[in-house]
Amino acid sequence: MALALNDRSLSSLSASVSTPSYDRSRVRTGIVHLGVGGFHRSHQAVYLDRLMERGEALDWGICGVGVLPGDRRMAEVTAAQDCLYTVVVTHPDGFLGARVVGSMVEYLLAPDDPEAVVEKMADPGTRIVSLTVTEGGYNISPVTGEFDATDPGVLQDLQPGAVLRTSFGLVTEALARRRDRGVPPFTVMSCDNIPGNGDVARDSFAAFAGLRDAGLGDWVRREVPFPNSMVDRITPVTTDVHRRELSRRFGVEDQWPVVCEPYTQWVLEDRFSCGRPPLEDAGVQLVADVEPYELMKLRLLNGSHQAMGYLGTLAGYTFIHDVCQDPLFREFLLGYMDREATPTLPPVPGIDLAQYKADLIGRFSNPNMRDTLARLCAESSDRIPKFLLPVLRQNLATGGPIGLCVAVLAGWARYAEGVGEDGRPIEVVDPRRESLVAAARRQGEEPLAFVSDRDLFGDLVDDERFAAEYVHTLRSLRERGTRATLESVLG
Repeated sequence: MALALNDRSLSSLSASVSTPSYDRSRVRTGIVHLGVGGFHRSHQAVYLDRLMERGEALDWGICGVGVLPGDRRMAEVTAAQDCLYTVVVTHPDGFLGARVVGSMVEYLLAPDDPEAVVEKMADPGTRIVSLTVTEGGYNISPVTGEFDATDPGVLQDLQPGAVLRTSFGLVTEALARRRDRGVPPFTVMSCDNIPGNGDVARDSFAAFAGLRDAGLGDWVRREVPFPNSMVDRITPVTTDVHRRELSRRFGVEDQWPVVCEPYTQWVLEDRFSCGRPPLEDAGVQLVADVEPYELMKLRLLNGSHQAMGYLGTLAGYTFIHDVCQDPLFREFLLGYMDREATPTLPPVPGIDLAQYKADLIGRFSNPNMRDTLARLCAESSDRIPKFLLPVLRQNLATGGPIGLCVAVLAGWARYAEGVGEDGRPIEVVDPRRESLVAAARRQGEEPLAFVSDRDLFGDLVDDERFAAEYVHTLRSLRERGTRATLESVLG
């Protein structure tokens, strides 16, 4: 009989499940994390858990914060399970490893009590505020790079006496209180997949603070550290299948486990205001410059995700591993990485790029992850400008090859029509869904309609070389299908 996961059941779980050997009652919060999703729980929280197993970092426990009303379910689960959850590591050979992670010791839901969240961050014991708020959570225009001061949530949080509801409002108020109380500012540590994520976070939060008070904005920009980082661990969305398998194989009833691959990487700029955990002891690479590692990951791994997602879906696939085991798609992915993405990368110290790319194909091909193409295709308007367009623009500027990048963009445009090649509907999940689908459905008569959105693509449509290749590739996708188009592009 499976046991419900909580503090009381820990000692009774099967020996096949690794559990914390450290005394969680001794763990004190040092990190407040905004945006507790699957990735944070498979990645940053795991590194802290490793340290605690070594008897280190017991004063660096995590207080999770849900910022959105939709985070209520996570609040309910963490309350029922004493903030414990299971990480299930899925190996390519079918082996599963299960570990109960204990590094998160508190959880607060901001919509219920924003004051409690602000005071938790303002407390001197909090020395790091970390973020996984998704690529779109920084309120920065992908074209102008400017903070959107017209966002309704931002405008609401800027009102005097407002009940704060955005990460900007909550973090800025906490920083202001620390400044007024003579408490040094905490470090804001972004762990999102964004080029220069720390720089983006600084621009975003300093801009909001400046809208509230110009002096406060200057102080945030000057005094608050925002280290850049690169994070990597493939973490599919948790499903009921995962829950049932955990219960059946390990005897654990976990309402929200996390499933992930064995591979994990974290490269972090060593810049903190109030100290940090000894993360290097848990395998984190502390470096002076994250950018080479970050560009490698964004353009090779994340760019390849986009290359697989739309075209694989159009070809009738559901799972990532099936796409990667198709020789045509494997050739396309390696072609994208070798021909178009790699030439745009600076040297990456200590990394064998050929091995890294081979490992990516192996990671993508893991049949036991059952990671879906739909996950890769969601919120594309936040991802494509960061992962793929920089590769395309650099090759346009240098006269390099662009055909495979163009095929990915044309694949997105064809995907956004909302109907697959087999006639089945495609659910387009994107904050810009309405405008994207409308433009995609005009492209039979206006082939450049989709890429004419200057908020997303800037002046790309004005480049004659790009426009000609894009129109040709889109027409091929619509008339000949994905496989024939990829064969032509690769040829």
